[in-house]
Amino acid sequence: MRTYDFIMVRFGELSTKGKNKSDFIRVLFANIKNALKDFQGVTLESRYDHIYVHLNGYDYHSVVERMQDISGIQGLSLVCRVPNDIEEIKSASLELIKQEEGKTFKVKVKRGNKRFELNSEEITRIVAPVILKNTDLSVDVHTPDILLNIEVRDEGTYIFAKTFPGAGGYPLGVGGKSMHMLSGGIDSPVAAYLLMKRGVKIECIHFASPPYTQEAVIYKLIDLLKKLNRYQPQIRLHIVPFTKIQEAIYDNAPESYCITIMRRMMYRLASKLAKRRNCPVISTGESVGQVASQTLQSMHVINEVTNIPVIRPCATMDKLEIIKISEKIDTYEISIRPYEDCCTIFTPKAPKTSPDLEEAIKFENRFDYETLINDALNNIEVKIIE
Repeated sequence: MRTYDFIMVRFGELSTKGKNKSDFIRVLFANIKNALKDFQGVTLESRYDHIYVHLNGYDYHSVVERMQDISGIQGLSLVCRVPNDIEEIKSASLELIKQEEGKTFKVKVKRGNKRFELNSEEITRIVAPVILKNTDLSVDVHTPDILLNIEVRDEGTYIFAKTFPGAGGYPLGVGGKSMHMLSGGIDSPVAAYLLMKRGVKIECIHFASPPYTQEAVIYKLIDLLKKLNRYQPQIRLHIVPFTKIQEAIYDNAPESYCITIMRRMMYRLASKLAKRRNCPVISTGESVGQVASQTLQSMHVINEVTNIPVIRPCATMDKLEIIKISEKIDTYEISIRPYEDCCTIFTPKAPKTSPDLEEAIKFENRFDYETLINDALNNIEVKIIE
């Protein structure tokens, strides 16, 4: 019985990148190679229009499952390659379509090799009758149960009827790098995933306030990042000591302004670390209006401390949409573990939802926050999660 020996990688959005397409494909090729390094014997072949994964005897299920996590892939087609010979094409087409389930079929032919003696229509007229004669299938050109694709290229003819969806987006790394503010909640891991899907690598910054926050929060973050390693194999986590800054805020500002000033300090720290680590942007899991610090007025006052662009992938999503993605990427159950970070531990009873910028600056000027920020930056703990 003839089997599928290749996986054809479809590019989707990459096909629109024009002159940059080859660079994107090069990055995607490297990402696929890295993702499949445990599948010894599997090899890759890159061409302008597709990347081909040679299975070399491997069961396709596990390879496809791993590749579905790689951003930049629109679809994955199981492919059998035969010589550019019409008898080989007929034989392979019949064998492969017999392995599929359904009652109707359609043959779709592309002839990229214009030197082949038959055109697309002629190939269809030869192959379709063979299938009709030797199976119980009937033709449906509009909504077939089985779509048999035949692509005639210079190096051979590719035949396939089974396609799996990919992650979409762009290859990881082509979009640069972001300093991502990671809490232990539901939103920030989802935002990280959405960034990776658009080709942006992340480094993470987390603000720890021992003894008010537990050490278990860090283990929770590590478990979250291990889930995200499916999409980015290595993630750097910067753990910033935030206790002294937080205590100074609560000693010098009214309770209603503490969250606003705390977030302003976090943005200052993230901005300085982003510059140090060559990250041109900061990213967060913020969603408009979800909590007091995420109203538009609060965002305006908090954002005032930085001139680095802030990306908020979850900004327009409601909580149910965010939860749905967190369940898809398998972070939800970790996110709801009852270990709180500094944002939840110190939540005031009545936080300002429309803080005044001048008031926030006035309260901040009551203490030497620059010294505290620099001290925190000099005492960061770094963990590499991979």
